[in-house]
Amino acid sequence: MSIRIGTSEEGGTFNLQGRALGEILQSSFDVEVLPVEGSSVANARRLHSGELELGFSASNWVGRAMRGEEPFDEPIDIRMVAPANVGPMFFIVRAESDLTEFDDMRGKRVSVNIRESGMYQHVRTIFSILGISFDDFEPVHLSFEEGGIALERGEIDAQWQCPIPNPVMSDIADRFDVRVLEYGDGQLEKIIKEAGFYRRATLKKGAFRGLKTDTQQVGVLNVITTHARVEEEVVREIVSNMLQGAELLSEAVPLYQGLNLLFEELKITGSTAFEPDGVPLHPGARSAYQSAGLLK
Repeated sequence: MSIRIGTSEEGGTFNLQGRALGEILQSSFDVEVLPVEGSSVANARRLHSGELELGFSASNWVGRAMRGEEPFDEPIDIRMVAPANVGPMFFIVRAESDLTEFDDMRGKRVSVNIRESGMYQHVRTIFSILGISFDDFEPVHLSFEEGGIALERGEIDAQWQCPIPNPVMSDIADRFDVRVLEYGDGQLEKIIKEAGFYRRATLKKGAFRGLKTDTQQVGVLNVITTHARVEEEVVREIVSNMLQGAELLSEAVPLYQGLNLLFEELKITGSTAFEPDGVPLHPGARSAYQSAGLLK
């Protein structure tokens, strides 16, 4: 059987993870890994239309997709398969910039990624919680690569970045000196409290050139989703391959490091660990986790 996996733009977080997952699944399926602009939202829509069997997504989108809430025009019969990672998201500035905290972006030109992307919606959610209106700064809609070029040229003041490691961020940091913006007092705690799909995530010192200290940022649980129509045995085989290949995935793409710990959360909190915003596990995934002793 053929499996089509929707990811993100070339070189993005989901694209790297999707390629590694594709390698793991090739022993059981004919796999096609597809770069998708707009990632989370676009992947859910393509699951709905039957263009994909698997789609990577940030967990904050899956509930909206299931209920047919904006930006989705109708409910999607989306189902959970597995976690992918918890990734820190962050803003970068040039090292010589006078911006140090989130509130310093008021009145500045800020790249917030393309309008159709899930990463752009994270900015809208986070800024809304912090009381920062899009009228308080000048949003610029550029891809991660385009935004890096604009930041290097001084055409923008800050750029929103997806979780690392990814080649676009590594290339930016290698070309010119950058810093990461910090949250002000209580801001990170407020975001995590008010948006249940976010977690605290540590951006480690040395993760890319110029990152000189650990910094606490917002992390989102990224997940792998499918559609209810996909056969139970197919999803069961996918999850079984992931469970067996978790170490190989983490070796291939550091974004997967900690995947085994995420799987272990099932033993502690049950299936709700992987059912964000009430989106249920696909029966095939549930069966695989039960066979592995992770779920009762």
